[in-house]
Amino acid sequence: MSAVKSTIAQFWAKADRPAVRAFLLSITALTAALLLALYSGAAAEIGQLALASTSALAALAIAGWVGVTLVPVLAKRTPLRWIGYKMEYRITLEGWIYLGGILLVALAALNTGNNLLFLILASLIALVLMSGILSSITLSGIGMRLVLPEHIFAGQPVRAMVELENEKLTLPSFSLRVEAAKTNQAQAAAMLETPVYFPYLPKHDRVQQTIPVTFARRGIYRQDAFRIVTRFPFGFLRKARRLSLQTEALVYPSVEPTADYLEILPGLQGALESVTKGRGQDLYALRDYLPTDSARHVHWKASARSGSLMVREFTREDDCRILLVLDPHLSAEESSSLKPGVSRMSERFERAVTICASLAWHFYESNSLLQFRSAGVETPLAPADEIIFAILQHLAIAQPLPRDPGQSLMADLAASPELFKIIVTSQPHGSVPASVWSSSYVVFLDDPAG
Repeated sequence: MSAVKSTIAQFWAKADRPAVRAFLLSITALTAALLLALYSGAAAEIGQLALASTSALAALAIAGWVGVTLVPVLAKRTPLRWIGYKMEYRITLEGWIYLGGILLVALAALNTGNNLLFLILASLIALVLMSGILSSITLSGIGMRLVLPEHIFAGQPVRAMVELENEKLTLPSFSLRVEAAKTNQAQAAAMLETPVYFPYLPKHDRVQQTIPVTFARRGIYRQDAFRIVTRFPFGFLRKARRLSLQTEALVYPSVEPTADYLEILPGLQGALESVTKGRGQDLYALRDYLPTDSARHVHWKASARSGSLMVREFTREDDCRILLVLDPHLSAEESSSLKPGVSRMSERFERAVTICASLAWHFYESNSLLQFRSAGVETPLAPADEIIFAILQHLAIAQPLPRDPGQSLMADLAASPELFKIIVTSQPHGSVPASVWSSSYVVFLDDPAG
């Protein structure tokens, strides 16, 4: 008994008290109107026409007063937005089989006139109606949220969180599946390639699921809408509700070592050593290996002596200032096939972007002094850990540009001889001015060795 009282007390604390009072008052008034209407009928049967007319008018007056004063108060507090949800539905295979069974029972009932068959037919039809009502209730009052990590790299699985919220105060929801809604606009890929299943969603509560998501290419991914689908309760209908939830994800290019990057790296390290003349390569200390350390820093002799992996730490090179340059201008041959206003993926340009991302990440791991420059984009010279994500954000949305006959980007590079420049370009040999060569390492996509 105490549990029932506490439950009632909780509902009363959460309830909209003016609405509850209006509801109870309307029920009381309508009950009185019903009694007066019944009394009016009884009075008419015994010939008391005046009393019957008075009772009927009083019943109508009470019902009208309820309709004018109390019904608007209750209507304002009714969540009619749930009724306005646009539902998509289709009959499942099981549903068609069930409807076929109903048709057979209906034919048998009509042919035989058996009351039991009519009773069974009514029960079967009631189940279909119940299925439609329960599935609509399950989909009503459901909100959704998709949370993605702040930093996403192409080709690397990340953990995304899908959250469903049940806004209904009294009823739970069952057997919900979240999937990406298809749109008329073409897009690279759906954010949710695999539907996410929620078997049970408690009343007035939230449930989260964490799922792996992989984006194949760099760029901006947009998902304008999602669908919540259910086959509850009997699987006869597959109902879906569309949710407009504009979600955007910025995917960085992959920073994993590629064949191009591994081929470039030895020559690049040699060029850097010739510029720094050994500074910044001095051994600072030995320490235990961490999973984020590069294998090239492992000190194998010390590891053999200690029985565990040891890595070398070097003194930081403050004098070597690196300018990483992405030349987005295509060669003359590729520029001729580049249509204005059309974003076209160039394989060579994509290789250039990936190499730039890998090099930027390499200098981030060593925390070098780094600056990045491209057409219309320039970062300040700073420790790489301060600007790495600004560089990756530009590389995520970088697009190829037509050939620049004036070579304005290369001309600007000649004005910075104090910086060691690493230039990644898809243009042919001979496109880099001689004034830039003396303090640069140029990566031509035709010749990854530079």
